[in-house]
Amino acid sequence: MADKLMRINLKVWRQESPNAQGRLVPYVVEGVNPHMSFLEMFDYLNEGLIQQGEEPVEFDHDCREGICGSCSMMVDGMAHGPQRGTAVCQLHMRHYKDGDTIVVEPWRATGFPIIKDLVVDRSAFDRIIAAGGYISVNTGNAQDANMIPVEKAKSDAGFDYAACIGCGACVAACPNASAALFTSAKIAHLAMFPQGEPEKKRRVVRMVEQMDAEGFGDCSNHGECEAACPKVISISSIALMRREYAKAMFS
Repeated sequence: MADKLMRINLKVWRQESPNAQGRLVPYVVEGVNPHMSFLEMFDYLNEGLIQQGEEPVEFDHDCREGICGSCSMMVDGMAHGPQRGTAVCQLHMRHYKDGDTIVVEPWRATGFPIIKDLVVDRSAFDRIIAAGGYISVNTGNAQDANMIPVEKAKSDAGFDYAACIGCGACVAACPNASAALFTSAKIAHLAMFPQGEPEKKRRVVRMVEQMDAEGFGDCSNHGECEAACPKVISISSIALMRREYAKAMFS
């Protein structure tokens, strides 16, 4: 038996340019297959708009496998939509019903200025990484992986923090538009391993200062960032970042 096709009512944020006035525009998408991903439904919408001679909706995407972090959308007021631990590209239309109305907006933060429609400029994250989110000291020839013992608890935590894909959902979900979860995850995963030790103090100071310079808000422990994160990264990384920053500044 064939799957029943759905009619979906969309309200999509349309904004021609960064300085233009934006607004929510209603669209009706007929014939939506429940097996479509959310982004495939948007492809379907855009195909119809192009056929009608209208401007398609601009939205970011790349891998569509929950890896790259490009698919940044607020879906019904929730970063990446209602399904926990899922990027928009992995959200499927089977989670919706025939006749549902879905409101889709871009990330909203001073640090993420809108470029067009649902596309925002997330290059602030690149500048935070460039400020110190790397290992640059000369470590000589590569050692065998087992030569430097790392406690399993630290290893597991480090890899959990390293899972951050830099999508910006934490910023979009935070009432203060804080980038603390992203920045702390990038600091924490390097702080967990011996290779990150030589530059630890300089790294945390530079990255936190760059985060502040980009106009992101302060963290006030609402926890919305962890709830919205498609990789469910723990806010324990923020506590680690604060400890490392305090030690770097006052030691």
